[in-house]
Amino acid sequence: MKRILIGLIMAAALGAGGWFGFDLYVQHRATSKVEAVFEQMRAGGGKASHGKIGFALATRTLTIEDVVIAPGKEPQAQIRIAGIKGTGVRQIDETRFSADSIDITGLEVALDQLGPTRLKVAYRIPQLTMRDYAGPVHAMNAPTDGSLIDIYRYALNQYASVTASSLAAPTLTITFDSGAAAGSGEITYAGLAIQNLKHGKIDAMKADRAAISIDVKQPGKPDKLTGELSSIIINDFDATAILAALDPQTTSDDSYRRVYRQVSTGPYALKSAQGMRVDVDGFTMQDIAVQPSKFRLAEMLTALPQDQSTPPTPAQARELLEKLAGFYEGLRIGKAEIGKMSVGTPQGTARINAVRYREGELAVEGVDTPSPQGQFKMERFALKSFSAANLMRWAASLRTPGQPPSPDQMLGLFRVLAGAEVKGVIALHRNTRQPITVDTISLNWGQLVGSIPSKASLVVKMVTPTDPANPALQPLIVAGVDKLAIDLDLGAAWTESSGAFALAPATIDLGNLARAQARLALANVPRGLFTTDPVQAMSQAGQIETGPIELSLRDSGVVDLVVAQFARMQNVSRDTARGAIVEMIRAQGEKIAASNADAKVAVDALAGFVETSGQTLTIKLTARAKVPLMQLMQLSQSDPESALAQFRIEASTGL
Repeated sequence: MKRILIGLIMAAALGAGGWFGFDLYVQHRATSKVEAVFEQMRAGGGKASHGKIGFALATRTLTIEDVVIAPGKEPQAQIRIAGIKGTGVRQIDETRFSADSIDITGLEVALDQLGPTRLKVAYRIPQLTMRDYAGPVHAMNAPTDGSLIDIYRYALNQYASVTASSLAAPTLTITFDSGAAAGSGEITYAGLAIQNLKHGKIDAMKADRAAISIDVKQPGKPDKLTGELSSIIINDFDATAILAALDPQTTSDDSYRRVYRQVSTGPYALKSAQGMRVDVDGFTMQDIAVQPSKFRLAEMLTALPQDQSTPPTPAQARELLEKLAGFYEGLRIGKAEIGKMSVGTPQGTARINAVRYREGELAVEGVDTPSPQGQFKMERFALKSFSAANLMRWAASLRTPGQPPSPDQMLGLFRVLAGAEVKGVIALHRNTRQPITVDTISLNWGQLVGSIPSKASLVVKMVTPTDPANPALQPLIVAGVDKLAIDLDLGAAWTESSGAFALAPATIDLGNLARAQARLALANVPRGLFTTDPVQAMSQAGQIETGPIELSLRDSGVVDLVVAQFARMQNVSRDTARGAIVEMIRAQGEKIAASNADAKVAVDALAGFVETSGQTLTIKLTARAKVPLMQLMQLSQSDPESALAQFRIEASTGL
């Protein structure tokens, strides 16, 4: 029995010694593997050091203290980590390992002297926890030149090589300093969480809030901006799309690759030390994608002025705008919306219900803002076929060194947009202090020939007060007409195949006066007429022929207004004044009818129109033969009767 007991004690002692020996062996091997990783970084031209390394075999817990890494040869980037603790660490194969969890404390990343502005950026994460982690044993070779793009690509490639079920950090603080170029500041995110990171793709990212503090450096008027955002959410992020745009080998890839499915925030506020405050309910963007062939971030950064203290020359500014246009052309946003917004200033508070972008339309809705004339309200303002890239490209075309923009360059705005719309405006007239109300102003154009639209439409529905300071409106003022209801509808289109040009409809309705409508057709209109060269336009205009013309005028009070004005001028009764006007029309008509019998029909119709209020006058002109437009215009000035004789005339009146 004694021998058995001694044997058991010896076996236990030997077992314990073996266990501790094995534990030391495993720890030594773990230390060697970690050191091999750091040696690889140093061999690649970087700097890498660490403190104490520990490994507990029972829980397979690896700890590393005081990590310092500088990827490049120059001190433009540096990573510091107070401690790394991996639990449940296992080697999957020769190149990858996994861990049940990894806790990182005291993570700091510093980037210095980046880009033309010599930007300094630092990231601080006091605590970071990753669950169900898997990644490479050896890090990829770090960039040696320390350029921003190479560092960004390096970080994204590392990011795309790992998987984790979740990442969480209580806080992330980003500080930046651009020196005298713009300013410095700090952004602190709280409650960061990432779900399902795999091969550079993330299902969801969120932050509970972000606090912002920025010192703005501007000549003679420095400012400080502070603010807070809440509920920042990103769904379906794909880093591989950004990597494709940063890859020099993808310059021919014209496909769009989605980076974000959705980005949104809750309410946020931003205020300035100078008294301005902005409050927004939140914003949302969907389907954000990049086109690698055009979204060339490296080329964009290279194009930025290297010397910020010297303003760029016009030629340099134009080149920069061209490159910006190409860059933004490679960015596509499916839909974006900013919620209710208020902007407070010492002069008052402006409010906007929403700003929306979708399918090329940029719209601002629900504007309510103070102005020098009083409160201004607008239900909606929209730009159609809006493109930031096209707008920049057009702006670049205007910057021709040593000379002002040409008419053709100015008309290039028609290529940037396809129309504009204003609805629901209420504003006070500058002189009368009475409200101007706009129901709709809608202008659309298309079928560009060069820079000139060959198709356009304009719709205006509004009510405006009559301005006593305008001499042309004095008859209306005297007659007691204090406002005008305007309903305008114009449409014009050219058909290249037939050379036909039509103005139809062309209607203006002055609700309390009259409604006028015109239809005009032109034939043989050449393409060469659509030019900003007046000499070329005049030479081409000689080919145009006049087609049918139809005019109609419905009386809603204008006849009575003219009669009343004539009665006041002649100091006679309105009936006498009306009779006198009718007689003058008939007398003048007799002279015209002597040379053109058809004209008598029009004169009689006009006289009847004046004689009885509330009628509609219709006149139709049909060319007797081919009538060149330029010839007709010359005759209209020198010999109106001969010009009228070119047409058969039909006229009528009716209630």
